[in-house]
Amino acid sequence: MITKNDFIRIMDTQNEVALATSLDNCPNVRIVNFYFDSNTNILFFTTFGDNNKVKEFETNPNIAFTTIPHHGNEHVKANGVVKKSSRTLFDVADEFIRKIPEYKYNVEQLGQYLVLFEIEFHTAVVTLDFQNIDTIILDK
Repeated sequence: MITKNDFIRIMDTQNEVALATSLDNCPNVRIVNFYFDSNTNILFFTTFGDNNKVKEFETNPNIAFTTIPHHGNEHVKANGVVKKSSRTLFDVADEFIRKIPEYKYNVEQLGQYLVLFEIEFHTAVVTLDFQNIDTIILDK
């Protein structure tokens, strides 16, 4: 049985998600680094404020994502809603750097240009291997 602890472990150890959007029935996928706050069940990521994905979010905030495993097949995938966060990168910088130490460069050199976004989602499909796949419900 897959538990929320399995989900949190994967979200804490994997650094990237493939983030899928759709605009005018045209799908688009990109890779972004992320930090998941297990207290609020919010996934955070940053991007430059003037790029195409921000325009896509504003037009259609419905997204899908999957974490990217670098070893084995463990991953999490979910659908959710993306929005610009009321917080800034600097508010969560320590968490990003704890998870991804090299992210310190992004914070120091690019932080003023990066916009923090958050994804809210309530269920996630967790895959441990090809025989252990389950949907978990995230409660606050």
